[in-house]
Amino acid sequence: MTRTDPGRTVLIADSDFGDVDIERSIVEGAGLRLVAAQCKSEDEVIEAGREAAGVLTQYARVGARAVDAMPHCRVIARYGTGVDIVDVDAATRHGIQVTNAPNDWCADEVADHAVALWLAAARKICRYDGATRRGEWHWKTGRPVHRLRGQVLGLLSFGAIARLVVERARAFGVEVWAHDPFVDESEIRAARVRPVSFDDLVEGADHLVVQAPLTPQTHHTFDRATLRRMKPTAVLVNTARGPIVEDAALYEALTGGWIAGAALDDIEEEPAKQRDWRPSNPLFELPNVVVTPHAAYYSEEAIGTVRTIAAEEAVRVLTGEPARYPVNEPAAGSHRAEGA
Repeated sequence: MTRTDPGRTVLIADSDFGDVDIERSIVEGAGLRLVAAQCKSEDEVIEAGREAAGVLTQYARVGARAVDAMPHCRVIARYGTGVDIVDVDAATRHGIQVTNAPNDWCADEVADHAVALWLAAARKICRYDGATRRGEWHWKTGRPVHRLRGQVLGLLSFGAIARLVVERARAFGVEVWAHDPFVDESEIRAARVRPVSFDDLVEGADHLVVQAPLTPQTHHTFDRATLRRMKPTAVLVNTARGPIVEDAALYEALTGGWIAGAALDDIEEEPAKQRDWRPSNPLFELPNVVVTPHAAYYSEEAIGTVRTIAAEEAVRVLTGEPARYPVNEPAAGSHRAEGA
């Protein structure tokens, strides 16, 4: 990066949007300078961000080392809602404002995608499609397929997206259960959903949709021990972060008959965070798995919204205005928090 007025430089650490036109219009329209990179490691973020006052990041990790190495940084804006790729504690100590996009930027898209994955897995859509293209025309290809009406759809979490899933799922006649330790059971019941313990959810759901955030506590929630407790006819749907499900354990569960199928919008290694990724994950070889490339949030409208939010948040902080969507409260008294 050219050493030019570091207090006014905004770095896009990485993105897969194909251009930076939206961000450039917002950042340069505010009299700031935009630099775009495609960082695939924290070391690359450090190298690209030494002079950055603001950082926008989609997949690239901005950890404590990067925070320490960016002395001019005053804001880190995440393209999205989750901030697990940012060391928020380190940013807070250094007086750096971290921002994200509120859940509703893609809530409808993710709920739609969760239901689409659920139905695709339950109705064996991909298996039928593949067989038909090979010249096999028979309903027995997907056997067994069971009636959805009367079965239990379980939800791990009962946040905004999970509630939208409930709205969509009711049309299929399923009974909906939910487990969320952070939501009062009366609130779950008010939505005509049955609150259950985690154990009951895992052991009783015919279809289980994961929509929980990725935290140290939820990492590998679905490991061998958990998957062993599910029904052998159960389908696991993950439209949350990949590492909530342990890939190796899921492969064992699917090949060993512990569960019937899975539909995943992300896998544990998150290919978008790697350079020159190759599809070596053994889950891709299984006929009872549906995988999409972390695309649940995608619509043209949602992408435009999240890019605008991230760029505007960076500009607000760098021009002395408060963030609209703050994740943290930067340490008081820091020269960065004060914009010095």
